[in-house]
Amino acid sequence: MQYIKKTTPCGEIKGIDGERCLEFRGIRYARALRYEKPVEVTHWEGEYDATHFGACCYQHRAFEDDAVVNPFYHKEFRAGLEFTYSEDCQFLNIWAPKDAENCPVLVFIHGGSFTGGSADEGHIKGERFAEKGIIMVAMNYRLGPFGFCAHKDLKDESGALANFGLYDQTVAFEWVLHNIAAFGGDPENITLMGQSAGAMSVDIHLNNPRLKGKFKRAIMLSGSGLQRCLLKPLSIQKITPFWDKVMAYADASSIAELRAIRPQKLYYAWKKACAGNPLTMPYTFPVYDGKILSKETFRLSAIPDMPYIIGSTCTDMFPIVLEGVDKKWGAFAQKNNTKPCYFFNFNRELPGDNMGAWHAADLLYVFSTLDFNWRPFEEIDYIISEQISDAFVAFAENDNPNGAAIPNWEADYRVPMSFDEHSAPAKWKTKENLNVTFNGKGKTI
Repeated sequence: MQYIKKTTPCGEIKGIDGERCLEFRGIRYARALRYEKPVEVTHWEGEYDATHFGACCYQHRAFEDDAVVNPFYHKEFRAGLEFTYSEDCQFLNIWAPKDAENCPVLVFIHGGSFTGGSADEGHIKGERFAEKGIIMVAMNYRLGPFGFCAHKDLKDESGALANFGLYDQTVAFEWVLHNIAAFGGDPENITLMGQSAGAMSVDIHLNNPRLKGKFKRAIMLSGSGLQRCLLKPLSIQKITPFWDKVMAYADASSIAELRAIRPQKLYYAWKKACAGNPLTMPYTFPVYDGKILSKETFRLSAIPDMPYIIGSTCTDMFPIVLEGVDKKWGAFAQKNNTKPCYFFNFNRELPGDNMGAWHAADLLYVFSTLDFNWRPFEEIDYIISEQISDAFVAFAENDNPNGAAIPNWEADYRVPMSFDEHSAPAKWKTKENLNVTFNGKGKTI
C-alpha cells in the first residue's frame, strides 16, 4: 500500500495513495461526551494516521448479529465487512483526486432512520467522484439513544439540549469548511447530499443558522421534505414521557444517571421502550430545539433559493407518499425560487431477485459501487450508474445535471428524469406507486 501525506490546519496527516484517488479514512472532526455538544478538532499532536476507518455509533449491529436482525441490508451493504462501534464516533472520510486543486466538494450524510448506518459501508465510496474531479466527504454521527435523546431535563447554560446527531453533522461540515482546502477542495463550492435520514438531515440544515450560506446546492434522496411537510418534528415536552420510559427501563432516576450507564444497557432500554409500537419511531428523530431546528423557520415557505436535485426509488417503502412530498416541494420551488430544482425517479428493478428498486438501491449507482454488491448486474446497470454519477458531478460543478450521457433534464417536478433501461424524462408512475405503497415489496432502511 502506498501512502500520501498532507499538511492541514490541524497538523500533518497520512492517507492512502490508491490507484484511483487519494483516500483519508477515519479523520476525527470532533469530540463529545454523552448528551453534550461536539467540540471541533482544530489540532492533533504528531502525524494523524488516516489509513483506517473510525468507529461508527453504537446501533443494533454493535450488539446483535446484523445478518440475522437485518438480513436484507446486511447482504446488500455490509456482508464481509468489519466495523468498530463507539459513542466516540465523530469521524469522517475523504476521497480526493490525486491532483486536486480547488475542486468542488460533495459532503454526504448517510441514512438509517437516525438509528443506524455508517459512512464506511460497502456502497459508500468516493473513488468515482474523485476520478471525475470531485472531492467527496462522508461522516459518521451519533445515532439512536446516543444521538437523539430529548428530555426536558437535558439542558446546559444555553438552555435545552437535543439533536446531538445534528450537531455532529454541523461540526463535521464546519471542519470541512476549515480544512478541505488542504486536500485540494474549494470551501466555497460545497454540495450537501444525503439519503433517507441523511436527506431529512440535509433538509434541516437548509435552515440551520450555523450553516446558512455555507453550501451552494443540495441533493436529497428518498427523504426530502418528509419532516418539513409530513412527519413534523415533535417538541421536547411531547416526547419527554417516552424518554422517561427509557430511563425507567435503564434503572436511571435522572438524566445524570442515564448519562453514566453502559452503552449496551442504554441501547436495550431504548429498544424496549420502542418495542411493538411503530409510532415511537419519531421519538428518536430530530426535534424542535429552537437552535438547529426551529418551528418558525422549518416551513416549506422558508426553503432557501438554491439549486436542488431531489430523487426517489420506484418501489421504496411508501413511494406514493414520497411522490406527494416531492411534488409539494417542487410546486413551491417552481413558483417561488429562481434557482432550478431537478427531480428524478430511480426505476431500474435490480437483477437477482424480485425486490425491484428498493429503498437505497440508487446509492449503488450514485457511488458506482455495483462491483461491491452480490447481484448479477448487467451492462445497462453500469450505464445507468455512469449517467447518475455524471449528472451529480455536473450539478456539483455548475448547478446543472445535464450532459451528453442523458436526454435533456428539465427542472420540472411534473416530469422527473427516470433512470432506467431507457433513461429519459417521464411522468410520475402514480398508479404504480399507489399499488406498491399498499401492496408492494419495497424495503426500508
